[in-house]
Amino acid sequence: MKSDFKTFFASALSIFAMALAIPGAAHAQEMLSSPEPHEEAGPPEPKPVEIEQAATKDIDPALWVVKDADTTIYLFGTVHVLRPGLGWLDEAVKDAFDKSDKLVLEIVDPAPAEAQKLFGKYAPDGSGKKLRDKLTGKERTDFEAAMKKLGLPESAFDPLDPWAAAVTLQVLALQQSGYDPNQGAEKQLTAAAKAAGKPIDAVETVEQQLKIFDGLPQEDQLLFLNATTADFDAVTTGLDVMVEAWGNGEVDRLGNIMNQGFTSEELKAALLTRRNAQWAKWVDKRLEKPGTIFFAVGAGHLAGSNSLQHMLTAYKIDTQRIAY
Repeated sequence: MKSDFKTFFASALSIFAMALAIPGAAHAQEMLSSPEPHEEAGPPEPKPVEIEQAATKDIDPALWVVKDADTTIYLFGTVHVLRPGLGWLDEAVKDAFDKSDKLVLEIVDPAPAEAQKLFGKYAPDGSGKKLRDKLTGKERTDFEAAMKKLGLPESAFDPLDPWAAAVTLQVLALQQSGYDPNQGAEKQLTAAAKAAGKPIDAVETVEQQLKIFDGLPQEDQLLFLNATTADFDAVTTGLDVMVEAWGNGEVDRLGNIMNQGFTSEELKAALLTRRNAQWAKWVDKRLEKPGTIFFAVGAGHLAGSNSLQHMLTAYKIDTQRIAY
């Protein structure tokens, strides 16, 4: 497996992008639907729930815990889309989930109509310039080849911003290769929380995530798109590598892959550093209230030198990895 920029840029970003790319792909293709999660009025008594997973391969993603005298917060890294047949919601992960009063995610999925409305608000380009006219030479050739591979008209994404085209292309490519958004960790955790009667909350909204991408400089958006299409097969193979590292609990390896995906400090700050800093503040504040929380965010946020765990040290909060 190559380890250069073209191989890993799009796939490394996809660990952040999938949560918001899925509504985008639904809007573009009307391929996906997301039931609207809800939050219960008050925390019920935690109870175990049977999780139905057609698992053919047992994997063991990393799990951490933060606690004080009356509060426990489990930190679990997710992958937003997965292939069927992976068994991860078991052993220590299931035990932590069962003990938790509440599930907290990056976002709670909006209703499909709301997701489409938001994508329609932020994804279109406001300059009036067609997407393909922003691409030159090989960039345009690569883009049109990717569209053809997906069976889409070359002009289908002309009204979109580069970031919106990139994340939609990624989701559609992953679906074509067998990845299933409904197998993603958040979907499975949401279903398990509903079955157990656990409240579901989030630290961000879909609109906030869309604003992050929409606010990227045009140069970074085009780098994102061009890296996605320059080696389109790497969208899948790159995520395969990350899922393998995730499933093996290889946090350092995952962090190294993620770091290779950033071409500017602004991009890294927008997608990773600033968000982790905000979530560290949220964890610190949440420790002031009693209870047990299962906090599940993209696995890239829990790996590398800018990880959430590292940010928590500024608050003198110790994070322990749970061995299992």
